[in-house]
Amino acid sequence: MRSAIAPVSAVLLSVAILLMGNGLQGTLLPVRAGIENFSALSIGILGSSYFFGFGAGCLIGPLLVRRAGHIRTFTAMVAIASTTALIHAVLLVPAIWWIARGATGFCFAVLYMVIESWLNEKATNKTRGAVFSVYTIINLTVITIGQLILTIVSPESFALFALASILVSLAAVPVAMTTAEAPAPILTVKVRLAHLWRISPVGFAGAIAVGLANGSFWALAPLFGQRTGMGTGAIAIFMSVCVLAGAIGQWPFGKLSDHTDRRIVIVLACTIAALAGVALVLTGLYWPRALLAAGFLFGTAAFPLYSLAAAHMNDHVEANGFVEASSGLLLVFAGGAVIGPMLASSLMRVISPDALFGYTATIHVLMAIFTLYRMRLRPKVTEEERQPFTESIIMAQTLSNVDPMLDGADGADDPSPPSQPPVPPGKPGPSSPPPKGPDRPNPAG
Repeated sequence: MRSAIAPVSAVLLSVAILLMGNGLQGTLLPVRAGIENFSALSIGILGSSYFFGFGAGCLIGPLLVRRAGHIRTFTAMVAIASTTALIHAVLLVPAIWWIARGATGFCFAVLYMVIESWLNEKATNKTRGAVFSVYTIINLTVITIGQLILTIVSPESFALFALASILVSLAAVPVAMTTAEAPAPILTVKVRLAHLWRISPVGFAGAIAVGLANGSFWALAPLFGQRTGMGTGAIAIFMSVCVLAGAIGQWPFGKLSDHTDRRIVIVLACTIAALAGVALVLTGLYWPRALLAAGFLFGTAAFPLYSLAAAHMNDHVEANGFVEASSGLLLVFAGGAVIGPMLASSLMRVISPDALFGYTATIHVLMAIFTLYRMRLRPKVTEEERQPFTESIIMAQTLSNVDPMLDGADGADDPSPPSQPPVPPGKPGPSSPPPKGPDRPNPAG
């Protein structure tokens, strides 16, 4: 393990520091916006702005890296993200916050792209699993640590915004000082969204549903907690419990989906998430002490959905379409996550704060119904065609590089970019397609 991690230790350290700052901002901003009496719609737009910027970063990031290189691009994005963290504290104006949050989303998309390109470059066929396991653990734990900082410092304090800025700034140091060679230039793929819909409507719709539901959760769950009487510390704990539950839920749902029709597991996860959403509405109204239990159930079922959708898409994608599929699902998720918070916040404003989880329950019910409908029209994949769920967890954690010209006729320009090492038969990597069919030797959400 040590020999696998050593070549990317500086990058992983940067990831940990960066995600701690991002996790802190993700909960701090909705809480502070609520304290400043921003409307529910304004807070929803704040969440949508992040994902709009994130989607734009996925499109434009490869151009920046090709122009300036990995290290310069990384340090530039860190500088901008650090600045935007402070802008929120200095200018308490919703429109300014929307712009700053969009810039933050853009920066983090590019930062993730650089980081994951670096990890792919340095990982070998034997060490890729270990490297991305550590990366996934960092993703799932460090964000939680950032959120829990809210339990010890008041969100009205400038100190939290300063700390978020400091953490993001410090993330540049390990990468800037590394002596490791930078990765090869990032190549891009054209994404044919209509084609992805044709080959796997359930996978495509799943990514949209996760964007609509989980994007709303990230943007508005702190506001829900605030307006149902939670203190700041309780909100941070609630968010952390949901995230950790999502990490726990990956394994049982994934294991089950490897042994049966994944669509059945998607229906099961959607049903549990919908019931948990209803439970959150009821506990928020009548039994606040049970919110953590309901939140745990919600996270357990709602967060693995992207990986399940990615796995189902993986089972149907053609041999050279893995990168295109992962890139397309990411963009579809981002699109849903732009729309979702605005829809949910409008419902919260018109009905009540509890409408957030009534909304997510509706999304999950509709997704379950659509999946059941598709099960009547298409047989399940055979055992030979099914791809391991573990590859789709990696697919859900990583960013592929998207050509700004969507729906290109040629599909993927290069399904196995040189920045990623070749993969032996039977062990597909995070962005390389597993062979399918008789000549066979993957994010979301």
